[in-house]
Amino acid sequence: MSDRFFLYDDTENTKTRFVSFVGENQRYDLAIVQSDRHYGKFLVLNMQGNRYAIIGPDDLAEEGYLEYAFQISDAEAEELKSFLTEML
Repeated sequence: MSDRFFLYDDTENTKTRFVSFVGENQRYDLAIVQSDRHYGKFLVLNMQGNRYAIIGPDDLAEEGYLEYAFQISDAEAEELKSFLTEML
């Protein structure tokens, strides 16, 4: 077995918020992780769809980002964007 070459191996305290809500189009079960790792952005995990993204206010303003990252429709992305805009 060869030696592993780590790029990094850090331990960090994080704050995680678990939230579930029902929109017009879908149910959302999210884990929102806040840490210093991503320069003020949040790690948002969609536990229903098994997808995640690193999201900040600039990402929410980018057209098509949530649709691509979470593989959801435009209507679903609008619901998620509305929630995340209030939360972030």
